[in-house]
Formats: sequence, structure tokens, C-alpha cells
Amino acid sequence: MSPAPRAALLFDLDGTMLHTDPIHFAIYRELMAARGIAIDQAFYDRHVLGRLNSDVFREFLPDEADPHGLSDIKEAEFRRRLPRPFPATRGLGRLLDRAENAGLGLAVVTNANPLNAEAMLAAIGLRDRFAVVISGETCARGKPFPDPYLSAMDRLGVAPADCIAFEDSPSGIRSASDAGAFVIGLRSTLDDAGLRAAGARLTLADFTDPALEDALTRLEGVSS
Repeated sequence: MSPAPRAALLFDLDGTMLHTDPIHFAIYRELMAARGIAIDQAFYDRHVLGRLNSDVFREFLPDEADPHGLSDIKEAEFRRRLPRPFPATRGLGRLLDRAENAGLGLAVVTNANPLNAEAMLAAIGLRDRFAVVISGETCARGKPFPDPYLSAMDRLGVAPADCIAFEDSPSGIRSASDAGAFVIGLRSTLDDAGLRAAGARLTLADFTDPALEDALTRLEGVSS
């Protein structure tokens, strides 16, 4: 049995490991339009990005009898539209190789439901790289609460201060930050200013960004 890692990289999924937000936005726009609500990209970025579907539906469709059922419908449509294979964010595979060689723990921490998480990881060909996959839908509270990240840290056996979390949304950044991780924002949807305003300590264009090097070097020092 291999020893527990002393440090870890924690990854959000949608918008971080792969850029699927355009698919989600298109489905949300159709779903909300069918219920008399017109939404645009700004609405999606502010009110939907990174949140649990059921929370969004409870807020903006208060007369919806079954927000969880509507979420299931929405996510089934996402899986139907998700191309396979799908490109991972640039540099992700190399980063995972480096993390494993350095003995860092790895986990996916997402608000996507478990079926979607499995579908996305399979689509980018990286399912076998993660023994720990945490869905906010299976936690007591999803993002923006810290529960999903705390669950991943507990499963890996690592201290919050020894974790880097990669996120692309304000709710995810808050979740990881409140759990005690060093949070790095991916500029897949929001810009540097928007991510830093949400609490990101650093932002990247993708995983090849040279700005990542110092943070990784410090973490590798913890794991050695």
C-alpha cells in the first residue's frame, strides 16, 4: 500500500480540465426560454457558473416542483451533446505526469453530478488518473460551500495548506479558499480581475502558463 501524499492538486472539472461551458450555456438558455426566461452569457456567468443546478432552479424557477428532476434532465442532455473524444485543457496531461512523479495526490472536485463527471473524464481520456472524484451533489453542501474540497482533502489525507486547487468560477474559488487551499483560477470564462476578485491567488491561461511554476515548486518541496 502506497503512503498517503503530503501535498495534492485538486481540480475542478467543467471550465478547468475541459472547456464545456458553451455546451452548458446553450442547454440552460433553451431550458429557461421554454419556461419564459431569456438569459444571456452575462446571466450565465453571474448566476449559473459553478453552482449546483438545483440551487439555480430554486432561485430562478421557484414554481418548479422538482428542481432535482429538472437538473437530471439538463445533465442528461449535456451528456448527449458532449463530443467524445473532447480536448483537455492544454498542458493538463503533462501537469498530471509531473504531479505523479513528485508524489502529489490528485483529486477531481466538481459540482457536476457523478454521471457527468465520469462522462467528462472519459471524454478527455483521463479517468484512470484520479482515484478520488468528489461530486458536490453527493456532499451535504456543494460549492460554494467548502464541503466538496474538505471531502477530497480528507480522502487524500492531506492538510488544506498543502493543496493547490484549480478553479474557473467564483463559487468554486470560494469553496476551495474556504477549505484552506491555495486557489489558482483558469481564465476559461472569467478574466484575471474577475478571478482575483473572487479570491484566486493566481490566474492562468492554461496549464502551460509559466506563472504556475513557482506554486508547483513550493508544493513539490512539501511532498519531498
